[in-house]
Amino acid sequence: MVCAEVLDLQRKSYRIEADLIGTDVIPPLKETFEQLQGCGETFIGCYIDGKLAGAVSYINEGKLLDIYRMMVHPEFFRRGIAQKLITQLEQMGYSEMIVSTGAGNTPAVKLYEKLGFERQDDSVVGNGLVIANFKKRQVSC
Repeated sequence: MVCAEVLDLQRKSYRIEADLIGTDVIPPLKETFEQLQGCGETFIGCYIDGKLAGAVSYINEGKLLDIYRMMVHPEFFRRGIAQKLITQLEQMGYSEMIVSTGAGNTPAVKLYEKLGFERQDDSVVGNGLVIANFKKRQVSC
């Protein structure tokens, strides 16, 4: 993926979340090209007809996979892209996955719950923004 495509997707995707949670104090909305390029995360993208429709980023912390960003272009909402990206992550064999989202981002909260993530204690950051934290333990056979 090209960093400029990811930055464009990120701004469009997180703009929707900002509207849902009632604040634009979301770090990905303020991030520069250089900051994104040097973030140290691994990205997986989903292209549809040559357009970046969605992407997920993560950091591997041993057997823990920490999902940092989940982004779907608004033109591609409700097509299962986020679910497909998380399924790809699950196939990587980590014993535990964690992810966070604004508690007021109902579509994301419902998605994570549907995919078997368990809501942990919420946290409060910045100007009182409530963050919903999720964890999923992988079952190995």
